[in-house]
Amino acid sequence: MYTVTVDHDVSHMEALMDDWTMELKRKVLAEFGQTKIRILENHRNQMMKQKDVYSGDMRKQVNEVESLKELLHTYEQSIERKDQVIANLTASLQSHRDKMQIQKSFCEWKAKHNDNKREGFASNFAYRHYHRTLQRKVWDAWHSLIENRWRQRVERACQAKAQEVCISLTNDYETQLASVNEALEAARTEVQRLHRERNLYEETMKKAFMRGVCALNLEAMTMFHDGDKEFKSI
Repeated sequence: MYTVTVDHDVSHMEALMDDWTMELKRKVLAEFGQTKIRILENHRNQMMKQKDVYSGDMRKQVNEVESLKELLHTYEQSIERKDQVIANLTASLQSHRDKMQIQKSFCEWKAKHNDNKREGFASNFAYRHYHRTLQRKVWDAWHSLIENRWRQRVERACQAKAQEVCISLTNDYETQLASVNEALEAARTEVQRLHRERNLYEETMKKAFMRGVCALNLEAMTMFHDGDKEFKSI
């Protein structure tokens, strides 16, 4: 009976196939190992490149963030200076407004005081005039009762004295009235001058305020423009 196990050629063929299989296995494993090493090396190189690119991007982003922080700090300082200037101008305007209000109150009080003084003087003069007129009427009534010889002399003397007193009172009144009118006119002139000074000062303050605001806006625009240039250059 023929069996495969005892056939010498079959055994030789089996040995050759085992050797060939082992060699093929060794070569396949070697090729697989080399391929794996190349793949790992390539992957490591790719990872290193990605890491370098990532590090560069991170440094660039960090530099941009720092630049933006500096630009933001510059803008904040500019805004703070602008707010401070506006606050100073507002305080100055408020102080000027308070000063003008005090001057206005003082001028009104002074004018009212002069009016009261003139009214009191006029009332006093009217009372004195009425009193003297009454005295004159009494004197005329009494004078009509005198019928002796020295009547005419006494009448002339009294009339002359009365006229002298009236003239003196009239002159005093006119002098005092002129003085009061001059004081009133001076007070009105002073009030008009204060109004003109107030209007001129308010106009000057408005112009100064507008110039300050324009200068601040120009400075802010310049800083924003410079900031944009720095940002674009980054």
